[in-house]
Amino acid sequence: MIQKGDKAPAFEAKNQDGKTVKLEDFKGKKLVVYFYPKDNTPTCTTEACNLRDNYHRFLKEGYEVVGVSPDSEKSHQKFKAKFELPFDLLSDKDLTLANAFGVWGEKFTFGKKYMGIKRTTFVIDAEGSVVDVITEVQSKIHADQILNS
Repeated sequence: MIQKGDKAPAFEAKNQDGKTVKLEDFKGKKLVVYFYPKDNTPTCTTEACNLRDNYHRFLKEGYEVVGVSPDSEKSHQKFKAKFELPFDLLSDKDLTLANAFGVWGEKFTFGKKYMGIKRTTFVIDAEGSVVDVITEVQSKIHADQILNS
């Protein structure tokens, strides 16, 4: 997994509207990249809505926000519209971003092992360096975790 102090991996992915979004699009800006397992699931929705409800705080602090999951562009489009999310959601169907950031791996739920996205948030500074990695995401207060770190 990418660690604090590392350079953020250069990435390129399609957003919910099919537009290509690249790390270099955010050059000179601070960026929050949050990885989540699946659109329209309870914890992922809570996390997204917490970030939405605090989006003005992110903007005030000079941050852009993008969410990333393996869901399709169409799924992201519906999720974004349903919950009025003000930030892009990137489709990572082939897990290129998840593997680059190191968040694809073995998980355990209800005693079962499976491969999936490890819910993780990366805070990237204006120079492209990772200044924080949050692996113990608390979906109901995630904006505070990011902005108060």
